[in-house]
Amino acid sequence: MSIFEAIILGAVQGLTEFLPVSSSGHLVLLQKIFRISEPVLFFDTMLHLGTLVAVFAVLRQDIWKLLCKPIQRLTGLLILATIPTVIIALLFKDAIEEAFTSGAYLGFAFLGTAAVLIVSDRLSRNSMKTKNEYTMNWTNALVIGILQAIAIIPGVSRSGSTLSGAFACKLNRDFGARFSFLLAIPAILGALVFQIKDLFQADSGVAIDPMPYAAGTLTAGIVGFFSVKLMLTLVREHGLWGFGLYVAVLGILVLTDQYLIHCFF
Repeated sequence: MSIFEAIILGAVQGLTEFLPVSSSGHLVLLQKIFRISEPVLFFDTMLHLGTLVAVFAVLRQDIWKLLCKPIQRLTGLLILATIPTVIIALLFKDAIEEAFTSGAYLGFAFLGTAAVLIVSDRLSRNSMKTKNEYTMNWTNALVIGILQAIAIIPGVSRSGSTLSGAFACKLNRDFGARFSFLLAIPAILGALVFQIKDLFQADSGVAIDPMPYAAGTLTAGIVGFFSVKLMLTLVREHGLWGFGLYVAVLGILVLTDQYLIHCFF
């Protein structure tokens, strides 16, 4: 993987991480297009680390409040919502790595994301979203956490799944978006811990060149900073159906290539 390719992938990661279109799905698709053979799951995790810095920068006030008072209700809700992802990651680590490498389910995952976004957008327009961090209950947190765990599959959007879960649980748009982005922090850190071994040695036994990884991670962080601010505005003022339409078209194109054209798959 060249530095140029890494920068392109980092920019795509930074842009799509907080948009409900599956950043991991886009990365797998671009890695297929660029014919990249490096350990893709670890590179994906490093790019997520770059966007994690963006989350800290944009939500620094929320994070500071949690650090100053770690034992509080919101901390418990975030921990509970993180547990399903930890369980899925431990039980299905090899299958997840294979899904990232092959991209076999990418088209169907994109279509699934599209369906969730469109349905949740329609439901959210017909309900009052009144819950905040003080009225959100433990069941709401668990539901959102399960949806995040499913989004480990490349092509299933993490932000789209958690935002859809937040809307379904009647969280207000502002808190629902902040909870979704705060929930990304333990998920990304956990993924990095699981993949840290790939920093030193790829599956093929060839040492990883750190420069493309560094360039991609830096780009993801810079672009991600502006992306998360954009998404917070879009969630407050607009719906998710437009993103759902985009992902649906992308899913159809991927399936067409997977089963008919075979240009990249």
